[in-house]
Amino acid sequence: MSISGKARLNRMFNISGKCLDVAVEHGVFNETRFLEGLENMPRVIAQLVEAGPDAIQMSAGQSQLLQRIGGKNKPALVMRVDVGNAYNRGTTDGLYNILQDERSPILEALRADAACVVCNLLMLDGEPELHRQTVRNVGLLRTECDTYGMPMMVEPLVMQADPVNGGFRSSGSKELIVSLVRQAVELGADVIKADPTEDPDDYRAVVEAAGCPVLVRGGGKAELRSVFEKSYAFLQQGAKGLVYGRNIFQHPDPTAVTRALMAMIHKDASVDEAWEIYQSGETG
Repeated sequence: MSISGKARLNRMFNISGKCLDVAVEHGVFNETRFLEGLENMPRVIAQLVEAGPDAIQMSAGQSQLLQRIGGKNKPALVMRVDVGNAYNRGTTDGLYNILQDERSPILEALRADAACVVCNLLMLDGEPELHRQTVRNVGLLRTECDTYGMPMMVEPLVMQADPVNGGFRSSGSKELIVSLVRQAVELGADVIKADPTEDPDDYRAVVEAAGCPVLVRGGGKAELRSVFEKSYAFLQQGAKGLVYGRNIFQHPDPTAVTRALMAMIHKDASVDEAWEIYQSGETG
């Protein structure tokens, strides 16, 4: 990786070598149920900056809300550069995942001084063309990232039909996740944002397959104590951090949740210690 690429990653990863990335780019997927808690984006970003995660994952169109805030201690910007519809209800036909700007995939990220860009690598049952499409996206992005010194995070997602909510959801299969993570690395990923395995003890294999920093994707909203328990388990398997969205911004006190997760990631706080930090923040 170039010096500029390393410098950018240093803004994203704490001195501990780990990272909490809060994802709030859900509006780009055009799914109504993802927008709860994101109605007022300026307020959301202001809350998150105050809470102090290592990075905030945003779309090109909203990145100004973070980057126009003054001061040098704000979270790094991770910019999503692709858009798709695999999460949407009723999209079993006509699935797509495309780069927002195929001609200059990282131009907006450079303009916004992002620390990293992120895109999907998708594997869905019965959708080989979607996989082919995302492989091509990663290849185009890798070339641009090498040219301009921009780190590339790849989000390898093995998904299956979601009979409850419609669309697709994570499979949780160790074998399939490991295989797709390895493909992402072979295609040039600098950072991996990978789904959790069904059994947290299996996550060591995901980390070993990557050979680069792995951040665990949080996924859907869950009971907070169980979020802490699973997070701790995955961190103990060698993950370098976490990417959470709805479990933070849909919570009544995003700051308290963020601070608890930051302690878990950077100070190796136990579940009980993180829970105490969360409760003191919530009531403080």
